[in-house]
Amino acid sequence: MKKKIVGAFLLGWLLLPLAAFAGAPLDTVKANVNGVLEVLRDPKLKGEAGKKVKEQRITVAAEKLFDFVELSKRTLGLNWNNFSPDQRKEFVQLFENILKDAYVEKIIAYTNEQVDFVKEVPLSENTVEVQSTVVSKGAQVPINYRVIKKDNDWKVYDVVIEGVSLINNYRTQFREILGNNPPEKLLETLRKKTGAK
Repeated sequence: MKKKIVGAFLLGWLLLPLAAFAGAPLDTVKANVNGVLEVLRDPKLKGEAGKKVKEQRITVAAEKLFDFVELSKRTLGLNWNNFSPDQRKEFVQLFENILKDAYVEKIIAYTNEQVDFVKEVPLSENTVEVQSTVVSKGAQVPINYRVIKKDNDWKVYDVVIEGVSLINNYRTQFREILGNNPPEKLLETLRKKTGAK
């Protein structure tokens, strides 16, 4: 009897970290995305007034879902080291504004699409890819969220849509600007784009 109890305890102890690791990233992304879909489908949020509320709620959801500092660092890659602490701070803020505007603009167009969460694939000790598919009018679009664990929270640091990484897409654009220019040039470009002074 004692052997059975010890065996069950050991089995439970061995499975505990696996179970926790297997579900948390997918559950976090799924809950956030489903929350956004509920906002989009809310019949009370019709018309221009409703659109404003939708945008505000989606922006809040994006702030909760994304790790904009991590996303910014990975997008700049080695160029991150050429930015001063103040320049990094400004870059993160400007880039966050650009991404939130793009995210809200894209997602607000969604209506009755179905999102299926397929599985999560470990990428490293503290990063995981949550794989999903958006089903719309017979078409299926794979959207994968790359998440990182920080302070027991899972946050998105990259989104891969149909094989195209958000980070790689912006990195190529920023690398062209930074190729022969100082960080200030990129900041100036982003200020103009966001209307910041």
